[in-house]
Amino acid sequence: MSEDLASSRLHVLGAAGSPYTRKVIAALRYRHIPYALHWGSHRSPMPGFPEAKVKLLPTVYFPQADGGYEAQVDSTPILARLERDYEGRGLVPTDPVMAFLDHLIEDFADEWLTKAMFHYRWARQADIAHAGPQLVFWHDTTTSDADAKAASDFISKRQIDRLYVVGSNEVTAATIEHSYERLVGVLEALIQPAGFVMGARPGTADFGLYGQLTQLGVVDPTPAAICAETAPRLRAWIDRMEDLSGLDPQDGDWLTRDQAQARLAPLLAEIGRVYVPFLYANAQAAQAGEASFETIIDGRAWTQPTFAYQAKCLVWLKDHAKSLSVSDGAACRAILAGTGCEALFETN
Repeated sequence: MSEDLASSRLHVLGAAGSPYTRKVIAALRYRHIPYALHWGSHRSPMPGFPEAKVKLLPTVYFPQADGGYEAQVDSTPILARLERDYEGRGLVPTDPVMAFLDHLIEDFADEWLTKAMFHYRWARQADIAHAGPQLVFWHDTTTSDADAKAASDFISKRQIDRLYVVGSNEVTAATIEHSYERLVGVLEALIQPAGFVMGARPGTADFGLYGQLTQLGVVDPTPAAICAETAPRLRAWIDRMEDLSGLDPQDGDWLTRDQAQARLAPLLAEIGRVYVPFLYANAQAAQAGEASFETIIDGRAWTQPTFAYQAKCLVWLKDHAKSLSVSDGAACRAILAGTGCEALFETN
């Protein structure tokens, strides 16, 4: 990117209740990339800016040489584009093995932990009663009480009715909740030695986890209480992740391979315990053209609609694994051995 474009502000359409918005904004702050955040809805694109092909939050508008903007959605490719276009303070470890692990953990946060985020927000009455008004006032704090009540009821019903899409239902509830409870304990221990999941500096994995935890660990009463009571270090970490603009990252701050094998083992075991089996069952259903699937995850029944995007996630992870050199692939398999994540290196 030219110096002029690099110094131009990105514009971001986002919402405080969107974990992916929070993920991207925190990454922009950390990377010292100028931006302007516009609170809004993906259903109401900003005047004067191009519409994204798919309406999602956040939508990032990248400045173009002709003075216009290009709209892009999906936090993972957004962060990847920023990695290519902007120098310094990068989010991807320079070691190919660590870069793969960073990708895997970010994907787990984006695609599995979001199940917990939706589940906890809309599965219990106390959380529903909190979330409905919050979503309304996040969008517009000037909304009248009467209008807010009507909008809150409408949003709550719509979201509760859509819980099945992300896999939250009576069959899967225990698996989702037990996974979240284990995860906050794992992260509580993991961030203690160096401050971040990927070492003494954050990777895309850190920002992916942070995005979901801005809601789970802070906003929604039930999961926030779990985080506060069992993982006070992690609860503080969420607030610190919001603005890391003052951090001075060094090249040697990333986890080494030896450190990763020891420190990341519990997190990788959780990913292999729940997310990898989900990815394979979902992909098998997608390949067979099935609208939904049933499988066993963590020793319990799991059922949900087939999710085409998450079938692609498995392809991207396996393609990344295949792209590693023979020696790097062997090193990565050694770190993943026994976690369940080594299945990503299998040829099937």
